[in-house]
Amino acid sequence: MRKNFGAKPVCYPMPVYIIATYGADGTPNAMNAAWGGISEDTEISICVSADHKTTENILARKAFTISMATAEHMAACDYVGIVSGSKEPGKFAKAGFHATASAFVDAPLINELPMAIECRLISYDPESCRLVGEIVNVCADESILGENGKVDPKKLRPITYDPMNHEYLVLGEKVGNAFKDGLTLK
Repeated sequence: MRKNFGAKPVCYPMPVYIIATYGADGTPNAMNAAWGGISEDTEISICVSADHKTTENILARKAFTISMATAEHMAACDYVGIVSGSKEPGKFAKAGFHATASAFVDAPLINELPMAIECRLISYDPESCRLVGEIVNVCADESILGENGKVDPKKLRPITYDPMNHEYLVLGEKVGNAFKDGLTLK
């Protein structure tokens, strides 16, 4: 038997994205966002309300980065989600983050978070809160690459948000081979 929970924003895995921008004075800012995902080959969509300092920065600069939150920096990633950049302009530094300017967009990369998507603003709808970004580049620190030169999730240790229990969980265990294991059922 199944238990019904009604219409709720519950999905697994729920990403933990850290969106980084520059403010009008060039100060880096970051926020935690979970409602989003890839929506086209070179497009990502995220639900971000209009009252966020990050949204204001994105609309002004037309750019942002999205870093994957990691188990190692979980507390800092949670902190930038519970503290407003409008009330605490130094929250990026207080989280222990350091910024390097992206070579592709007018937004900071967070040095402590080893994987990021660099984006240009495509659109923002304040009614639906839907932010759409063009993926210009994906970058990853060499420390999280496997022998094949690609991101190794076991080294990245990305976290997912459990919206039902309000917990963060780490991802990374391999359970199969995509586009291969299902062939046994053909």
